[in-house]
Amino acid sequence: MSTTQSGPRFDVETLRRGIEGRDASALRGLYAEDARMTVVDRRDQPSHPHELTGTAAIGEFLDDACGRDMEHQLGEVVVSADGSHAAYLEQCRYPDGTKVLSTSMLDLRDGRIMSQTSLQAWDEEAEGTRAQGAAAAARAERLDFSRPDEVRTFPHGRAEIINVGGGAVGRLVLEPGWRWSKDVKPLAGTEWCEAPHFQYHVSGTIRIRMADGTEFDAKAGDITVLPSGHDAWVVGDEPVVAVDWQGAVHYAEKA
Repeated sequence: MSTTQSGPRFDVETLRRGIEGRDASALRGLYAEDARMTVVDRRDQPSHPHELTGTAAIGEFLDDACGRDMEHQLGEVVVSADGSHAAYLEQCRYPDGTKVLSTSMLDLRDGRIMSQTSLQAWDEEAEGTRAQGAAAAARAERLDFSRPDEVRTFPHGRAEIINVGGGAVGRLVLEPGWRWSKDVKPLAGTEWCEAPHFQYHVSGTIRIRMADGTEFDAKAGDITVLPSGHDAWVVGDEPVVAVDWQGAVHYAEKA
């Protein structure tokens, strides 16, 4: 006896439109609210994959991927007969010729993605050429936070954003009394901060509490890597200043 699908079917055409049209909004609509995504690539190895939970965090990831200057092509898509699983192949190409091949496995429920695991393989030969020709392929840049491209203010603090090297770097300036769950949560509209961070702490002391209850302080000279799902607040009377290479793109934007 064969098993047939009884619920809503996964929308392959929306997946194709989102990937090939770099439409992050269309892709975001394919995920369940509590979806989970795991990505393994050159930077995030199998022992330490990039893990995202919830549509807010996944949406930021999709915004970043779709905002890059590259071509995306959806290859073969396979959906199980009962609609509970799917897999697809995606081919990407950067303007300098570097190719990336990505395969994704999906767990589905009611036509929505509940979990996704994506593995990426990079064209190492093209990447080597890219590195050797970096001087020709990219221009040197020297910017500083005295003239940021954007400043987002919120109670007791601000985020200064610089667009550089094809991405965004942020400097967070947080005054005594600042707390994410009090001052930024109303803007984010999520229970926890869902922006993953990779930060260098310039000054002050900030206390971080993860959703699982883990709690620690970060001080001047520390580097922190924070996955989605945390709260944080300034400790003491000294402002906290931190430079963020990962979570600045949409930090403190209105939901």
